[in-house]
Amino acid sequence: MAQNQQTPPANFEAALAEIERILHEIEAGEVGLEQSLLKYERGNFLIHYCRGVLSTAEKQIDQLHKAGDGSLEAKPLNKPAVES
Repeated sequence: MAQNQQTPPANFEAALAEIERILHEIEAGEVGLEQSLLKYERGNFLIHYCRGVLSTAEKQIDQLHKAGDGSLEAKPLNKPAVES
């Protein structure tokens, strides 16, 4: 399955949970070689997704700046594109 055909997770936390499940299944030897390769590919897709989410969060934090009164203000960013 090509990465561009992967279904994105519902959110960051769901992606992390799925990565943990994949790791457990592969490390426990619960799946055969072909299935392991598919799970590895899915895990790689999820890792790229998580990196995109974290990168966007980092950029949003970088956008925080002090307002004239000393309080923090945030500039909203455009919705992130998921890395492929």
